[in-house]
Amino acid sequence: MAELFKDVYCTAFYEQFSGVLTKVLPDFDSVKFHQMIFNDSFVGYELKQRMHHTAEVLHYFMPVDFSDAVVVLKRIILELRTEGIKEQSLEYMCLPAYIEMYGLDDYDTAVDGFEFVTQYTSCEFAVRPFIIRYPTQMLVQMLAWTTHESRHVRRLASEGSRPRLPWAMALPAFKTDPTPLLAILTALKQDDCEVVRRSVANNLNDIAKDNSDVVVQIATQWLGYNELTDKLVKHACRTLLKQAQPEVMALFGFQQDQIKLTAMAITTPVVKVGGKLTFNFSIENISQQPQKLRLEYGLYYLKKNGNLARKVFKISERMIAMNVQEQIGRHQSFKVISTRVFHLGIHKLAIIINGQESEVNPDQGALYSFELTD
Repeated sequence: MAELFKDVYCTAFYEQFSGVLTKVLPDFDSVKFHQMIFNDSFVGYELKQRMHHTAEVLHYFMPVDFSDAVVVLKRIILELRTEGIKEQSLEYMCLPAYIEMYGLDDYDTAVDGFEFVTQYTSCEFAVRPFIIRYPTQMLVQMLAWTTHESRHVRRLASEGSRPRLPWAMALPAFKTDPTPLLAILTALKQDDCEVVRRSVANNLNDIAKDNSDVVVQIATQWLGYNELTDKLVKHACRTLLKQAQPEVMALFGFQQDQIKLTAMAITTPVVKVGGKLTFNFSIENISQQPQKLRLEYGLYYLKKNGNLARKVFKISERMIAMNVQEQIGRHQSFKVISTRVFHLGIHKLAIIINGQESEVNPDQGALYSFELTD
C-alpha cells in the first residue's frame, strides 16, 4: 500500500525534529512533546491538520512573545542546516505555519520571519492570510521581494500570491481583479531561475481560470521576447489551450481545419474497474505544408447523477509534415485511486486535434462509447 502524503509527519520525523529542538530550546521536554503530538486524534488528521497541529504543539514550548519566537524559529533553521537536514522539505512547513497562526497581529516581525524561513521551507501557504489582512502592504512587500538575492524569496512573491494556489486558501480579491499582481509577475518574467519563472506561469494559469482576457493580453505581449519567456507563456496558457480558447490557439499557431481524423477505434469496448481502456486512431495533415499539432483526448466520465464530465489528457505537441498520415495508440487506466470515484455504465471518448473534437464520419459524431463494469 502506497504511503499517504500526510505520513511525512511520522515518528521518525518527530524524533528528528525533537532532537533539533532539544539543542535550541533549553527547557524542551521531548517526552512531553511526543505525548502532545501523538494525541488521540492524530491518526485521523490530514496533511495540513498535522502541519498546524505540529505548530500548535511547538507553540507550547516557545517564548510567549512572538518576536522572541521568531528568533527561535531562525535558530531552529540554522540548526537544521548544521545537521544537514534537507531544505524545502514539506514536513518543515510547520515552521511557516507557526508564523501564520501566531503572527498575524505583528506584521513587521512576521514578514521578517517569512523572508528568512522561506529560504529553508516555502511560506507560500502561510503568507496568504497576511495578503488578505494587509493587502496594500503585502503587495508592496512582494514587489520588493522580486529583487531579493534568494530565489526562494523571489518565488514566494509569485507563488504566495497565486489566486488559486492548490491546498491553500483562495485569494478572492485577486480572483476578481488580478491586475495588482501584474507588476510582480512582470518583474519576475525574466528571472534567471526556472523555478521562479514556472511559478509566474502557475500564477498566470490561475488568473486565466477567472480572467482569461488578462492572460491572453499578457501572452500576446510577452510571446516572442525570448525562448525562456516563450516557455513561461506556454505553461501559463495551458488551461486556455485545453479549453481551446480561440485567441490562444491562434497565438500558438494551431489551425483547426488542416489536420483530419481518418480512423478511430476503441479496442476494449468493455472495461473493468482496475483495467485499461485501449484505443487507436489515425490522423492526416491534409494541407500542403507542415502544421503544428496539439493532440489530446477527452474522457467523458459518467457521474453519479448520470451526466458526463469531460477531462482532457494531452498526448503530444509537435509538427506534422505535409500529406502525412500517422497512427496513434493509447490506453487510459481505470485503476481505483483516492481522487476519483468511478461509476459503472457508459462513458465516452473524443479525440481532440488542435482544440477541436474531431470526427471520422459526421453522421457518427465525435464521441465514442465504451462500458465500465465491475
